[in-house]
Amino acid sequence: MRNYEVVFIVHPDLDETALTALVEKVKGWITEAGGSVEKADVWGKRRMAYPIRKQRDGQYVYFEASMPPAFSNELDRNLRLTEPVLRYMIIAK
Repeated sequence: MRNYEVVFIVHPDLDETALTALVEKVKGWITEAGGSVEKADVWGKRRMAYPIRKQRDGQYVYFEASMPPAFSNELDRNLRLTEPVLRYMIIAK
């Protein structure tokens, strides 16, 4: 298992229940792959430096997780295909 930091920016108009459901979905992907989430933190709505998909604001979500190295590619694909996610970054610690 490797340790990773995962940060993603979600559409600003997503309501609180949908954001919580999305966070739980990502946690589920990690735990189903045999990993674990050490920390999950919703940073809230912040202004971005430049527009992404015509949005100036975004809701930031941060994870610290340990997961198999091969799963990072699958997580990358899942986040890319998830509609409300504007941007994401997966960093190996």
